[in-house]
Amino acid sequence: MADLQTVSADVVRVFLEQDLTLGTAESLTGGMIAASVAGVPGASAVLMGGVVSYDPRVKHELLGVSQEVIDTVGVVSRPCAEQMALGARQALKVNVAVSATGIAGPGGGSAETPVGTVFIGAASESGVRVDECHFEGDRQSVREQAAAYALQMALDAVR
Repeated sequence: MADLQTVSADVVRVFLEQDLTLGTAESLTGGMIAASVAGVPGASAVLMGGVVSYDPRVKHELLGVSQEVIDTVGVVSRPCAEQMALGARQALKVNVAVSATGIAGPGGGSAETPVGTVFIGAASESGVRVDECHFEGDRQSVREQAAAYALQMALDAVR
């Protein structure tokens, strides 16, 4: 997988070439996806905005994640990542929206959902895709890997 700086530059270049827009819905990455894209010259024509939805209430109220998903399967889940991506795409009125929700650590994991478990979504005109990822490393490393993976998914959605 490409590093975060490289994939951010690729996203800006490809989205500019195709006249596409991007939005983010971030939990564990805390705005890192949007910030990495914003660091690339030309990003203002591509990046429309992002929602940092660390709290379940924000996921529900701003991104439309159903209370049922939050109460049953939880916020670290495939359905939550899917609804976050779809909600961000609608709220931000973008061509592609990516989402990331998971456990960066060092605490918070369980046997069923260990630290490093991340669900990453990408919603576009052609639908929504969610991947379950298991990253290793410290908190910062997990967050960077999740951000890079999400941006790679954004590229995959438009190719």
